[in-house]
Parts: sequence; structure tokens; C-alpha cells
Amino acid sequence: SHAPWLMVNPFGLIILIAVLIATEGRGTPPLCRPGFTEDMSVAEVPESADKGQALFNVKFVNCGQGGLVQFECSNPSDFHIEADGVVYALRPLTASTLRAVPLVIVARDETNQQQWQTQVRLTPPIGQNIPAPPALSQGLQEIWFPSRQTDSSSVGQLKRMKRDWVIPPINVPENSRGEFPQDLVRIRSDNDKNRSLRYSVTGPGADQPPTGIFIIHPISGELSVMKPLDREHISNFHLRAHAVDLNGNQVESPIDIVINVIDMNDNRPEFIHQIWNGTIPEGSKPGTFVMTVTSVDKDDPKTANGMLRYKIVSQNPESPTSNMFTINNKTGGIITVAAGLDREKVPQYTLIIQATDMEGNPMYGLSNTATAVIKVTDINDNPPEFTAETFFGEVPENRVNVIVANLTVTDKDQPNTPAWNTVYKITGGDPTGRFSVPTDPTTNEGLVTVVKPIDYEISRTYVLTVVAVNEVSLARGIHSPRQSTATVSIRVIDVNESPNFEPNPKLIKLEEGMQPESALTTFTAQDPDRFMQQTIRYTRLSDPANWLRIDPNTGHITTIAVLDRESPYVKDNMYSATFLASDSGIPPASGTGTLQIFLLDINDNAPHVYPQETEMCEKPEPNGFNITALDGDLSPNAGPFAFELANRPSDVRRNWTITRLSGDFAQLSLKIGFLESGIYEIPIIITDSGNLPMSNTSYLRVKVCQCDHNGDCTDQQHIVAAGLGTGAIIAILLCIIILLILVLLFVVWMKRRDKERQAKQLLIDPEDDVRDNILKYDEEGGGEEDQDYDLSQLQQPDTIEPDAIKPVGIRRMDERPLHPEPQYPIRSAAPHPGDIGDFINEGLKAADNDPTAPPYDSLLVFDYEGSGSTAGSLSSLNSSSSGGDQDYDYLNDWGPRFRKLADMYGGSDD
Repeated sequence: SHAPWLMVNPFGLIILIAVLIATEGRGTPPLCRPGFTEDMSVAEVPESADKGQALFNVKFVNCGQGGLVQFECSNPSDFHIEADGVVYALRPLTASTLRAVPLVIVARDETNQQQWQTQVRLTPPIGQNIPAPPALSQGLQEIWFPSRQTDSSSVGQLKRMKRDWVIPPINVPENSRGEFPQDLVRIRSDNDKNRSLRYSVTGPGADQPPTGIFIIHPISGELSVMKPLDREHISNFHLRAHAVDLNGNQVESPIDIVINVIDMNDNRPEFIHQIWNGTIPEGSKPGTFVMTVTSVDKDDPKTANGMLRYKIVSQNPESPTSNMFTINNKTGGIITVAAGLDREKVPQYTLIIQATDMEGNPMYGLSNTATAVIKVTDINDNPPEFTAETFFGEVPENRVNVIVANLTVTDKDQPNTPAWNTVYKITGGDPTGRFSVPTDPTTNEGLVTVVKPIDYEISRTYVLTVVAVNEVSLARGIHSPRQSTATVSIRVIDVNESPNFEPNPKLIKLEEGMQPESALTTFTAQDPDRFMQQTIRYTRLSDPANWLRIDPNTGHITTIAVLDRESPYVKDNMYSATFLASDSGIPPASGTGTLQIFLLDINDNAPHVYPQETEMCEKPEPNGFNITALDGDLSPNAGPFAFELANRPSDVRRNWTITRLSGDFAQLSLKIGFLESGIYEIPIIITDSGNLPMSNTSYLRVKVCQCDHNGDCTDQQHIVAAGLGTGAIIAILLCIIILLILVLLFVVWMKRRDKERQAKQLLIDPEDDVRDNILKYDEEGGGEEDQDYDLSQLQQPDTIEPDAIKPVGIRRMDERPLHPEPQYPIRSAAPHPGDIGDFINEGLKAADNDPTAPPYDSLLVFDYEGSGSTAGSLSSLNSSSSGGDQDYDYLNDWGPRFRKLADMYGGSDD
């Protein structure tokens, strides 16, 4: 069992002899290695198997280790192997499934995780489904398994196999149309002379995908191909041939067989792109590279079947020649071969390119075509040319950013490219830079534009020289034509311009206090229109203090009020006024000018004391405080100031004294030690330092109050009250007297009006006094009680008239005329079964809530029921003759107490 190992490893023999000598005579068993007895074996299985049927047994040597060995197979869905090595079918199986691929059996020792592997090929039983050995094909190449020879250096019966056997590859042409199966070679072993052998092949194309391409007869060993081969799909196959005896034991070591598929020209060239795009600048020299086209052929590139050649079949258009381009027949590179590429004449060429295999052989080679589109790109070989030699335009003077003229050019280059875009330059006629010529990006025209004001009085016409060039330089050898320069004649139109004040603003200096009607200056404007006879008139536009007047014809400015530097309209001694000058043009034009008057200060403001109010205690400590003076004038017409107390009243100098501290400050002190609380006004005479000094008696208001220990006043309210002067008190008293007189007059007027109303009421005839059936009375006083009547039995009488229909001015003498009546609910116009008690209760609530009602226990004044009531006089109850024409049937609805009246008055005449 160790022979194969010894054959592979020559040194194993020496190791084995040493082990045998060491164990000789000791009873040690021979060396044992656990594992499968064969690395590859053949098992005979039936053509079909039922579920659970035992198929074959694998042999595994455990060497008595007693470890647990688990078996696994490579197809667990169809086969199951038990612990004893027996393989069973897990489902019904057919021959195609049983012998599809070899089974790989793996044994794993659970104790030390060691594992072993073997491969089992399944074959039909001997004598079943094995065809008889066919007649051997004559002239079929034979491939023999390497023979086993005895090596003289071997020990005992050990043999070593020769490993230098080389089997040449088998060449099979693709796309064969012969009959199939087609025999290729015969596999032979020299051991089939003395015993029966079985041959098989394994590998892709046999028992591995793609399966069914190659088969071998198990007895004769003839290897055949079953269908045409495709080199572009699989270029070669690597198979392994096996030889076993009838027991499935390996007789020969497997040999490798290589089958090469010979290429045939069965594929046309295919271009990578059907349309190829390339560019070439116009004017390119012959030999300029354009582009490369590429195609591929699936055939073997090492043979003529895959060797391609290119050529140009056609060119469109054939201008200027039919052979403007050529192509490298091997690489597919396209270059120019002729001059004359002009984009303006031929912007694009279309070439038909053909690729042919078999090295371009037109008879045997296969061809294919593609289209090459070559665009001729533009270069600046056409300069811009003006459409006219002279252009004309006109522009009103003093206008800017206006287009005077449009310059048009032609350029044959491709539009909207740097070779077509035009740039315009003024080369003459505009020394002051009053014009520019930008380019219209859409039309490529030059827009002559005025960028600085033009004065008609200076120049009436302009003649410009303009040059047109492209954004990029012209191509080498191209010269600018004469039409790239043009003349632009521009006429200036005279317009009525606004008069201009000179200078503007105009500054004058003068002293304040200038009297009205004083002449100040002449402020005139100049009309720039020298060629127009116009007159100018002046008006005042802005004069905040209303101090000035301007002559409309001459522009002489005089004063109409005294100029005062201390005016709020004067800022930093400066007063500004604006005047308008208008000419007599059509339409008239006007301009403005500003006159600035710098007012020099004079001593026209007397100083006054500051602060004007102060506080001090009755016993001041210290007994003085500082004061200063304010003067609206400037130095030297302001400080230093002189301070002194006035002579009157006499107690001023007796109680106070003033001491000058500096030119602007003095100290006012109290001579006496105590001064009663109150407000005192101390007259102080202040004199400034002007050239003609000004004096002013200014009153300083001193509040004397009682102070606490901190020197803070504690009787501010008393001081404020004491501060009211005699005039204020008299004014307050007069206001109070006038208010009392007005109140008295109002009361007298109201009483007189009340008497007049009562007198009018006495003149009214009681019969003409229209009243409601139920009159409105005031509240009853305390002590009276309501009658114990069942008011629920009463129903509403006829509806009463609302107050709104009473005659205006007719009122009772005892009515209250000064206050509004309480609003009582209005009854409906027709009798209905409503509750009069609810009506009366609502009236009582309205009277209770009336703020004008008299007290509850006072003497009440009642209205009387007159003849004007809609119900008539109640005297009709005493006579059966009165009201006979009235319907009293509704009394039946008033309850049992009124049914008698209904019977008396509601019956018929009989």
C-alpha cells in the first residue's frame, strides 16, 4: 500500500527500511496511514436507481484510531453516505444524473479536524449498455499511456514510472460540416493486451461544462467530437484520459490531452463605431493627420483570417479633388494628401472606409464599411470688409451714450467665432476721445457712440476714420484689404442750451444788519448758444429767510429785509439762496445758480444771565453761586462781560452782592445770614465788550427753600405755590367768576323755559289731548298696595299710539320736561291673548330703572285720562245706548268676570 508513495519519494525506501529494522522482533505492527485506499476509483451503478437504494461503497482505512469519522459527498441533494462508507440514492436517479460528474467524497476526523478526499466515477455495470467493440477506424492516430519500466536502481519489486512522456496537441478545425460523431484519436494502454480495460475522459467539454462535446468509447478508447466547434467561443480544450480495470482500479496514470480548435475565416471585421467624426483646419498642408478609424475581427489575429486592411471607398464631395485624403491600410490613420481645404467652400467631407480581412484579399477576405465625417474647421483667412467706404450720422449737442451710426461689415469666416467677431478702432478724427465704436455681439456691427458731450459752438462736424479687425490675427499669408477702413461723417445738431451762472456758487461777504433795499451784487448767467439771439430772465428759486430780490432783466440783487447772522437759516455764518435763469428759446432752457452770503458779525445782541434759575437754602452755606452770560454775537462783540446789580428795588443791593470772577463769570452772594423761603427775581445788568457795548438787565430767579441737613430743599410745594405772581392769581380768580356767571345764567334760562312750557299746556283743550287707552303713570309711593286682582285674566285692550305720533309740543304741566321718558313696551296693534300683567310688570321694571324717577315715598303726579283716548270715555259703561255700534264680543275672552259685560253689550239688538 505504500508503493505509490515510495515511487513519488525515492527517499521513502530508506526511511521504510530504517523503521522495519527498528521494530523488528518487538511485535510492533507495520506503519499505517489513515485515509481512503484510492485517490480515484470507479464504481459500477445501474442505469437507474430508486430512492434509498444502495449504490456503492467507499473504502476508508482508520488504522484502529477509534476516532469518529464523518463522510460528506459533493452532491448531497442526490446522494447520502453513511458512516460505514455506503452511498445511497436520496431520490430516483437516471443514468444522466448518476454519471453526470464524478463524486467527491470527503472524510473528516472530528477529534483532530483532519480530513481526506477521494473521487469516484460512476460507470454502468459490466455487460450492461456497453456497446460491442466497434471496428477500429483505419489510420486513426493512437495515443498510448506511458509505459512502466523497471529501474535497475530500485530495491525489491518497487517500480518507478517514466514522467517524460509528451503527447502532442490534437488540432480540430472549427465549424466542421462532417458527420458526427467525428473520431479524433484512439487512447491505448499496453495493459489491454492481457486484461479488459475501461477508458474515460474528464475535463471541460467532457464531463464538465460545456458537457457533451467529446466522448470516448470505454472499450476501444476512440475519442470523438460530437458537434462543430467555435474557436471564438473556446479556442482549446484540456482533457484528461483515464484507464481502469473492470473493478474500477486505476491501471494507468491519467494523461493530459490538449485539443486546439483551428481558426476559420468565419467573422467579418466590425468597426468600433459606425460613424467616425474628425476635424481638420482649413488650409492644412498635405500630410496633416486627421483621425484614426479602428475595426476588430473575432478571428485569430495571428492568422490571415484576422489580419485587416483599410481603404477609402468614396469621398463626398469630390472638391477640389476626389482624393483629398488617404488612409494607412494597416493602422486606419487618415491624413490629407492634397491642398485646397477651404471651409467657406466645402465645410465637411464624408468618407466611406472599408476594412477587409485576409490581409485585404478582395477575393477571399470578408469586408465591412463605416462612415468618417471630417469637418473643416475655420481659421481667420477672411478679414472683415466694410459694406461702404463712408457712413453718415448726426447727433444733438450735449448728448452722451447715444448711437450715431451703424457700421456694417462682411466676414466669410464662421459666425460667432474669434475669426468672425470684429473689433472697431478709431484711428483719426477724434483727438479728444468723444466717440467709441463698440461691437454689437449679435450682428457684428460697429456702433458709433458718443461718450463725451459735444458742443455745437466748438465743432459742427466730425470725420472719423475707423478700422475693422478680427479678435484673432489673420492667418499667415493673408493681408487686410482696403475695405477694412471706412470714414464716418457726423453732423452736430444745435440745441437750446441752458444758461450758465459764472461763478457758481458765487460768494460775497458783508456785515449783518444791512437794511432793506440795499444793493448786494449782480448775479448773471451766460447763454452758451452764440448762434441764437435769446434774452435771459432771472427769478428767485430758493430764499429760505425771504431776504433777497433779483431784478428779472439785469440780475441785480437787493435786500428786502434786515440780514441777521443769528437767524436759524444761517449755518456757520453762511446764508445760501438759489436763482433761476431762463432763456427765450423754443423750448426754453433754464439754469440755476447759488449765491452764498458770508455774514460778518456786529454787536446787535445784548447778553443775558445764565442760568436763569437757581436754588439756595434759607441759611446758605456757602452763601454764593456762580453765574455767566450768553450773547448771540461772536467775539469780540461778546465777552468779557461786566456784571452789576440794579439799583431798584432797593432791597436787591441791601441783600445781595455780585463779584466778577473772570471775563465770563461772576459770583452772586447773599449779604445777610438768613432769607425767608420764597422766589426772588434779582435784576442784573450785564454789558458785553463790543465796539459799541450793549447792556441788558436780566432777571435771575432764585428759589429760597428750607433745607435738611444735607442741603436739599424740603418745601418744594410751598415754594411753587408762593411763586405764583399777582397777575396769575388775578387771572385765576377772573376765570372762576366767569364760570359761576355762566352756570347761573344757564339755570335761569332753564327755569324760564319750563314756565313757558307750562303756560302753553294750560291752553290746550282737554278734549283735543290725544292719549292712549292705558296711560303711563309714575311710580306709586310707599304705603299704597296693589289691588288683589287676578291680572292673568286681563287681556290687552286696543293698541295705544306710540309716543312718536304725539303732537309736538303738547305735554302736561306736571310732566318732567328736562329728562327723557322711560321706554315702556309697545303693545301689538290687534287684540291677542297676551298677558297685560306682563306688560305692566315690564313697565314697572322700566320705571324702577329710570334714573329720573322720583323717590319711592314721594308725592306722585299722575296723568289724567282725556277724551283723546282710543277707547273713549269710561262713562259708556253707565249707558246702554252709547257705543252700540261697537263690537264687544272679545270680552268673552277676558275671563268669567267680563262675560256679563259681553252679554250686556255684545248681544244683538233684539
